[in-house]
Amino acid sequence: MIYKVERYIDEHGLLKQGEKVLVAISGGADSVALLVALRKLGYDCEAIHCNFHLRAEESDRDELFTKELCERLGVTLHIVHFDTKAYAVKRGISIEMAAREQRYVAFEEHRKAIGAQAIAVAHHRDDSAETLLLNLTRGTGIKGLRGIQPKNGNIVRPLLCVRRDEIVDYLKWRGESYVTDSTNLTCDYTRNKLRLEVIPKLAEINPSILDTLSATAQRVSEAERIYRHAIEEAIERVKQGNEINTTALLKEIAPSTILHEILSPLGFNSAQIEDISRSMENEGAKQFHATDWSVIKDRETLIIAPRQDFGQQNIVLPTEGTIETPQGVLTITFADFDDNIPRERNIACLDVEKLRLPLTLRNTHEGDRFAPFGMHGTKLVSDYLTDRKKSFIEKQVQLVVVDAGGEIVWIVDERPSARCCITEKTRRIVRLEWKG
Repeated sequence: MIYKVERYIDEHGLLKQGEKVLVAISGGADSVALLVALRKLGYDCEAIHCNFHLRAEESDRDELFTKELCERLGVTLHIVHFDTKAYAVKRGISIEMAAREQRYVAFEEHRKAIGAQAIAVAHHRDDSAETLLLNLTRGTGIKGLRGIQPKNGNIVRPLLCVRRDEIVDYLKWRGESYVTDSTNLTCDYTRNKLRLEVIPKLAEINPSILDTLSATAQRVSEAERIYRHAIEEAIERVKQGNEINTTALLKEIAPSTILHEILSPLGFNSAQIEDISRSMENEGAKQFHATDWSVIKDRETLIIAPRQDFGQQNIVLPTEGTIETPQGVLTITFADFDDNIPRERNIACLDVEKLRLPLTLRNTHEGDRFAPFGMHGTKLVSDYLTDRKKSFIEKQVQLVVVDAGGEIVWIVDERPSARCCITEKTRRIVRLEWKG
C-alpha cells in the first residue's frame, strides 16, 4: 500500500516524536521518501547531503535538487563536499568504501553538532537482500548474513521493510519527484551487478526472491542472537583475562569458531587463526602476530598481548653509567670490593679480574649456555628459564650480560655465572643493577 512508508515508521518505533533527527538525503527516491514521510509525520528533522564529486554535473544536479527540496519542506540542509577519489587512493580502498567511510563520519559529526538523537538513512528491504547476497559472495560469518540491521548505534533505518517499488508508489501518491543516479544503472560496481544481473536471474527461479532473502535475513538475525549468546558463554569458559586455556578450548563443540570470534576482532585473519588452532595440538612454543596484537602459544595456554617490538639489544656497556632499554634500566658501577654483597636478584656483583671487558648487554640466543652460581656444570639458558616457570613472552625478551669472550656472566634479574663470582681474593668488582 502507498501508505506503508509512513505506517512502518510509526509502527516500528525506531524514532521518537520530539527527538531531533538528522536525515541523510541523496536525492534518490528512497531518501526523498524518508524525508517527506518524516515531515508529514511531524518529526523534527534536519538533513545532510554528501557531494562526493564522482559524477561531474550529475553530482551538482543532486546537490541542487536536495537544496530545493529542503527549502520547500522547510528543512535545514547541511551540505558536505568530499574529494572521494583522492581519499580512496590515500587509504588504498575502493571508491565505494571511501564514500561510505566519508559519509558516516560526516553524519556523526553533524549529528553531534546539531544535537540530534538519531541519524536516519533510507536503506530499504531490497538493499538488505542485496547486502545478504553481497556478503555471501565475498565470504562472511553468520553476522554478515543478517542483511542490514534496522538500528546500529545512532544509525536508524526506518524504511527497512519497505520495497523499492512501494517507495516509488508512495512518492507518486505524494506528488514528489526524485533524481536517479546514473551509476546505479551500470554494472561498474559490485552491488549494481547483483541488482541488475544476478537478482533478475534468481527471480527466474523464484519470482519472490527478494521477499525470500529478506525473510532469510530475519531468521539468520534471530539465529545470530542465539549464536552470539552461546559464543559469549564459551569464551567465559575458556578465557581468563588475556589467556586462553587450550585444553578447555579443545573440549568445546567448535573450538576453531570460538577462537575466530576471540581473535578476528584483534586483526588476525582466517589463515592465521587456522595456524594458531593447529598449534594447540602440538608441543612447543610459537608466536603469531597481527598488526597490533600477538598470540603466544606457551604450553597449554594462548597468551594474547599487545604486539611489542623490543628489537634485538646488543649494547656495549660503559665502565660507569646507565643504559635504558625498552625492558628496563641497567646501571653499571665499578668499585673496590668491601665485603658488602647485596642479595637481591636484580643486582649482580662480579669479580672484574675474572671478566674479559668490555661487557655487552644482549638478548638470549638459541643454544646459549652458562654456569649458574650455586650449581655444578653448565646449563642451557632456555632450560634454566623453563625451570624458573618463565612464559614464552618472558623468554623472548630475556636479557643477558656477556663478556668480550662471549661468555654469559649474568642472566639479567636472575642469576650470575659461577665463573665470575666474588671470593675472598676479589679486589675489584663491577656492580650491575637492573630496574625493570
